[in-house]
Amino acid sequence: MSWQGVEGQDDVVERFRRVLAANRLASSFLFVGPAGVGKRLFAEKLAQALLCSQVPAERLEPCGTCPSCVQVAALTHPDLFIIEKPADRSSIPLALLVGDDAHRMREGLCHDLAMKPFMGGRKVAIIDDADALGEESANCLLKTLEEPPARSVLILIGTSADKQLPTIRSRCQTVRFGGLPTKTVAQLIEASGLITDPQQAERAAEFAGGSIERALELADEELWSFRLQLLRALGAPSIESVSLARDLVAFVDAAGKEATLRRNRARQVIGFAIEFYRQLLRSLCGLEVAGDEPLRVAVDRVGSLWPGDTELAARCIERSFDALSHIDRNAHQSTLLECWLDDLARTIDSAQSVGA
Repeated sequence: MSWQGVEGQDDVVERFRRVLAANRLASSFLFVGPAGVGKRLFAEKLAQALLCSQVPAERLEPCGTCPSCVQVAALTHPDLFIIEKPADRSSIPLALLVGDDAHRMREGLCHDLAMKPFMGGRKVAIIDDADALGEESANCLLKTLEEPPARSVLILIGTSADKQLPTIRSRCQTVRFGGLPTKTVAQLIEASGLITDPQQAERAAEFAGGSIERALELADEELWSFRLQLLRALGAPSIESVSLARDLVAFVDAAGKEATLRRNRARQVIGFAIEFYRQLLRSLCGLEVAGDEPLRVAVDRVGSLWPGDTELAARCIERSFDALSHIDRNAHQSTLLECWLDDLARTIDSAQSVGA
């Protein structure tokens, strides 16, 4: 049974139940975990429970009908503050935290959080996509984190603790959210109506890593068509890196003008390659290959022709994860993808030369 519509995060719910029952709620939290697993929804429902005027916060069961609950649900509560990265910006503007140059420290989240609560006994602030905090913006939060205003709760939401400055991590309690079960992801996206075909929903959920957001991104049929091309290329005795890179760059560019769309598509393709080499590694270890038929066929095709051992497959996995980690580092994307495929091809060709 989900808590307040938050699926698959029972451990996190129980943690906060115990903390609130013991009256030991911290003032600053860092929620981390894959995108699309309920971190933002949990933060909003927690805020609703903390600001509810009818049910004590210790019960962690907001009534949902009092004026405070209704306002939190509408994100209009005067004691709830939500900061998000603007769609047209690559990072969270400093002005949202401390005001613009003309109103520095007289406006912004840090100023508003320091004021007395308007309606209830608490103020709650949520910074969504804390991964997008620049160093200057993150440093502006340090005083608020070091000397939190009385009866205030600040929640930062990100994908990884490693993406936050050490000074931020050390001043927040880290709460880790795990990926959702595959079955749960499939049910949720099918129930949403965004993917109506049960088989398509199940396929997307299987590759989503427990993330509803990623599952919805995987609903693109063009992506699965390109995956077949990729698997055929990776399953060949040697990788034709030049032609494959040309097709891959064109496919990624076709995702749209927004850099976010192109980065997501590049991640998806590299993720498919990682899964291929993971299953190849399983096969080389004598384990059963897991996955759908195209993946099994590709692994079986290359298995007898693989020029190396498990170490070679592991090196291909490592190189692919390295490429994945550079997607968000402002690297020139076409060059990144071309170098990644070229390195894979040369790594495999070198093993063939040694074997010969």
